[in-house]
Parts: sequence; C-alpha cells; structure tokens
Amino acid sequence: MIKRQVLVYYAWSRPGENGAPLHVIDDRFPALFESRRMGFPHFHEFSDPREFDQSITGFLDHIMKRNFTAFVELAAALTGQSVTEIERVADDGTLTPLDAHLLNGVDTLIVISFDSLRTAQTAGSDEIDALRAFLGQTDHLAFICPHHDIGDVTGLPENELLDRQIAEFHHHGDKTIPPRQRFGGFARSLLAALGVPVENRFGLRPSAEADGTPTPVEADTALDRLGLLHRVSTFNLHAHLPQLERLGEAVERLDVLVRQRIDLGAPPHPFTADRATFDALLQSRPDTFAGSLLVSDTTLWSSTAGGVDSLRELWTNVVQRPLRT
Repeated sequence: MIKRQVLVYYAWSRPGENGAPLHVIDDRFPALFESRRMGFPHFHEFSDPREFDQSITGFLDHIMKRNFTAFVELAAALTGQSVTEIERVADDGTLTPLDAHLLNGVDTLIVISFDSLRTAQTAGSDEIDALRAFLGQTDHLAFICPHHDIGDVTGLPENELLDRQIAEFHHHGDKTIPPRQRFGGFARSLLAALGVPVENRFGLRPSAEADGTPTPVEADTALDRLGLLHRVSTFNLHAHLPQLERLGEAVERLDVLVRQRIDLGAPPHPFTADRATFDALLQSRPDTFAGSLLVSDTTLWSSTAGGVDSLRELWTNVVQRPLRT
C-alpha cells in the first residue's frame, strides 16, 4: 500500500450555480426536481422535499457529488488515507482557494472543473503559484478536468446560431441537456496561467461496441511513463465528452496520451466532418514540469457512464503509482 494523499477539488461556486434563474434553461445545472421529472423513475428516492432540497443545490449534493463516490471510496481503501474533498465556494459564499495551504501534504490532485462558465471561476495568482510549486515536485501528479462546452456559437452569423445548436443537440442525443451548457472556466484559467492552454470544446458522443460497452481507446502507451494506463482498455460512454484542444505553446508542452472514438452513427456534428476521434487525455511532456500534469474530462472519475471496471484500473494506477524521487 502506497499512502498517497489525494485531494479532490470541486471548482464550482455553490451560490453561483444555485443562483441561476430556473426560467433560463441555458448554462446551468438542473434542479433536483427537474432531474426527477426528466429521469423518472430514476431519482424517485429524492422526491420528499422535506428531506431533500429540490433546488440546484440538491442536485449537486444528491446526484453530482455522488457520481464521484466510487473513486473517493476506492482511493481511500487503496491508500489507507481519507480523501479530502473541497468545494471552491460554499453556500455562505466562503471561498476555499486552491492555494499552498490547501495543497500542503497533498501529492495527488484532482480538479473537477464542473463550474459553469457564467460563474467566472478564475484561478488567482496565489493559486497559480501554488500549483506551479506543486508541479515542481517530481512525485506530484495533478489532473485538471473540465467538462463539455455545448452550444457555443461565438462568432457564427446570426442565421446559423440555432441550426448549429440543434446539430450539436441531436449529435449527443441527451434530451436533458439545454441548447447551451458550458463548463470548465477554472480549469481553463489554471492551464493558461501554467503555460499549457487547453480549451474543452463541444460535447461529442463516444463510440460503443455492439454489446453496449465502450469502444477501446486509442492510447499512446509509449508515452505512459507513469504506467497510468496499465490494464486500462476503455474510458466511459458519457454522452457528451469534450475535445481537449491544445492551444499555442500547449501543442509543444502536452502530448495526447489517449484518443477516444466518436460514434459516427450518431447525427453529424461539425467536428466529425474530418475527425473520427477526439483527444481525451493529455499529459505534460517530461521537460514541462518536474511533476506530472494531465488533462481529462471530469467524468473520468465518475462511475455513472459505463466502463467502470477499466476506470477502476486507472484510478488504482493513479493512487498507487510508485514513488518518484
């Protein structure tokens, strides 16, 4: 047993997310009552409003955070250490920054950047300095994880906006997703400040096999210096996964470690006109940082979209990786 100290940092602002007006369907999470309505009979166990907050706060507590429970429990069992879970902004507005104090003693960091872009979660200078120092340690590993960016029509002509959002909606096929839903601002700000800018683009439907299991990923195992992909054959089938687009100097400082195949049987998406895969896992090159930085989708740490046996191998490899000096 390697006693890794793991921190899971949820980058959302609880009041920022819960404060979204419910009459505006774009750029927000569903409220718990909406999830119950859309998913019935799923989530019926949360139907009593006297026991379960039916707002967006209730969705975060009873659905969203529970998606990561399997990883947190496995990590604790494998390391013999409790996993620290922190939310960036609490209900009362208290900010817990990802600073040197929070990172003290941590060697494995998972940033779940499930923050809506409209809430403008941006890393401050102390946080950037702390993460740069964290990555200055050879044994340290950080996963920075945004989610999808669906329905962004910035720069398109007015007469193309709706058609573009309809095309993206039909491609992923998830009726619970609004025309525009954009996440990951905190991750973007961290990565840009570290000199490895990455944008999470679109919500792409991954390919599945005939039996309904995820199609095997395309991994560049020669680059897997930490052995994170040992016995890992698939990721998951979350219906809307991002292309992790390296920008500027990130092209030379980050490698594509894993690509995932797109479901080309799904309705067409602009991205699939000339691409059959999307970049699903990025890794810093050995000379970028002393430690290791990886970029993935948030759902790589979730147990709710299939491929769990393979994901558990990945999680094990992350939290039980050999010590590096």
